[in-house]
Amino acid sequence: MLQLRENSNSCYHILFLPPDDRLLMRSLVKPTLLRTHNSSIRTTAISQYLQTPKNIGQRLSLLVLVVAPTLAPLPLHAALPQEIETALARAHLSAADISIVITPVGDKNASRLPSVVQVIDSKKAVNQLQPASSDEINTDANNSKQKLVQNKPSPKPLVNYQSALVTIEKQTIRQHDRQLHAYTDDPYTHQSLMSTPSLLPENVLNTANYSSHQNDNISANGADNNNSDNKKSDSETSIKISFSPLLNHQPDIARTPASTMKLVPSFIALDILGADFVWHTRVYHTGIIIGNTLLGDLIIQGSGDPKMTHERLQQLLYKVKAAGIRHIDGDIIVDSTIFNHVTKDPAAFDNAPLRPYNASPDGFLVNFSTIGIQSYPLDNAQAQLTYMPQLADYKLPRKINIRPSACGQARYSLAPQWQATQLTFDTSLPDNCGNHAFYVAYPDAKDFAARVIKAKWQALDNTLRGNVVAQETPYKNKKSISARGLAALPMSPLPIVSYPSLNLTQQIYDINHFSNNVMTEQVALSIGAYHKPRDETVNSTINKNVDKAINSQHSLYQFGKPATTSYPAALQTINEWWQTHLSTPPPHLTNGSGLCRDCTISAANLSELLTYAYAHPSFGAYVNSLGIAGVSGTILTHSERLPKSNAIGRAWIKTGTLNNVTSMAGYVKGLSGQDYVVVGLINNEQALNTYTARTVLDAMLDWTAQH
Repeated sequence: MLQLRENSNSCYHILFLPPDDRLLMRSLVKPTLLRTHNSSIRTTAISQYLQTPKNIGQRLSLLVLVVAPTLAPLPLHAALPQEIETALARAHLSAADISIVITPVGDKNASRLPSVVQVIDSKKAVNQLQPASSDEINTDANNSKQKLVQNKPSPKPLVNYQSALVTIEKQTIRQHDRQLHAYTDDPYTHQSLMSTPSLLPENVLNTANYSSHQNDNISANGADNNNSDNKKSDSETSIKISFSPLLNHQPDIARTPASTMKLVPSFIALDILGADFVWHTRVYHTGIIIGNTLLGDLIIQGSGDPKMTHERLQQLLYKVKAAGIRHIDGDIIVDSTIFNHVTKDPAAFDNAPLRPYNASPDGFLVNFSTIGIQSYPLDNAQAQLTYMPQLADYKLPRKINIRPSACGQARYSLAPQWQATQLTFDTSLPDNCGNHAFYVAYPDAKDFAARVIKAKWQALDNTLRGNVVAQETPYKNKKSISARGLAALPMSPLPIVSYPSLNLTQQIYDINHFSNNVMTEQVALSIGAYHKPRDETVNSTINKNVDKAINSQHSLYQFGKPATTSYPAALQTINEWWQTHLSTPPPHLTNGSGLCRDCTISAANLSELLTYAYAHPSFGAYVNSLGIAGVSGTILTHSERLPKSNAIGRAWIKTGTLNNVTSMAGYVKGLSGQDYVVVGLINNEQALNTYTARTVLDAMLDWTAQH
């Protein structure tokens, strides 16, 4: 069937309706014509059509099809919506500073986005919504935890097609945010390291329709139509996607994306590695074990795990102890060869080496190479300081003087300096800090890992005769003249522990929700290390054999060394994936996190990636990693900047901010039930107030949600 339809920009398109009723839309005007406006080309095309021998009806139809798009306003050059124009003027920006692409995706009767989160002002508003259950929202001022209720919205002119409505009080969100910022100078690092639970329960975060663990048979009213007659696998999912942008402004200009670049490696990792992918940190030993003493070396083989927190490291070492080793008459060797020459200068980007977002990736990254400093006021004009994790053979001050002042970030309130053997503070602590948590990055990832390992090992009442050595070269058997008896025999390392990481779905939540730079780098590098396709059956058999070898502890078995990768190799893998799966030219990456000035991407790039992700089996993991406008993540303050925004609770967004750069990208559910991919990138070479500029993108989200 062939139909002629006018889109929202008055541009006509041919609609092809194939037998399965999937909607495919193609513009009659080629992109080159849209860009050149060459009247001679248009005249020639029209002339050729009219001169072709056809009946009068065919010629008139063809004339309409060819002429209508040339006369109608072109979306590429259409004026920006008034709301966005006004916001640009208030931010002292022009239309030349911004790129926007907003594209409808999917079928509005079968949205793939998670449940809409309705933010209300009071319990009175809850009662007006006629809740489906008798549960009420309860706010606990001490721990910021509450119960959520699901409600059916009151009838409105525009129907919300989402299967469920999640309701949360605005004061709950604000109180949680205030407490978090009052407690720590780095809320995103704190939430990531401490794995703090979301305000929304896990079952709500996993409600994205058609996620990797669901089929695609959810009706418009939320009924589950799953049965033996209509089951479909993820590979058979039929997604209706429109290729006609709602708004298309300067889509092809390469711009600095800031942290919206994280959307690239996080999705490509989901596609290449899989949502359930885990990193395995493995431990071996050389020599022999007599009683509970190892006469040899203990080897920790780094896997690139992005989130080896100090608590998880302690669990790893406890497994070694449980395997029968309490005393090591040798060294602990940390092998981080999986990543080659990835160490960076933490001061290079913005001369802030103490900030955790500047931490360097490593093959065995521990606690983001970051130490948490907790202050507790005392009665004698001093404060007690505690540290997590502890650092072996390194002096950390236990008390600090207090001065009258407002509490700021660690580099201002404490002015810490990492000396060769001790941490020093160049100032006293402001009394306004009270019970406060500061996070300070250590300058050397390998030295940090070595000190934490030794401190954790000793804290388990274990002993170590040698040293902890972190190196970027594979382990080689040492020939020591001091070794005696069987301990001097050269033996292949024996496996004793295999410790799995959190899965990729859990890791990219931290990456996109809390904009964790170093975790993004770990994932981007891991794409290069683990990208080779592996048969699932064979891989499962290998893992079973590995576990059997570890548990038996009686055979000489050496695991294959993990593939070593580097930034160039990993970024090349990402580039090749892009060229294979997408049609736009690949973006330019020098790292994966967006913490770079020479990284560039276009709005068209991000829009195509997000559209491709929308139809992917792992879309649920991807979209749930994004912040919810006005509710959580880095987009939480959207509701403060635009209190009456229609996008609150119905936009899943990754933000990006650098000096002179503000960006947002993700998904919006319109009030009509239609899903949209939305991308906005603002770059300005002049002094840019990023907070003011962000309101332009807030207006973009609000405008999209109105559709």
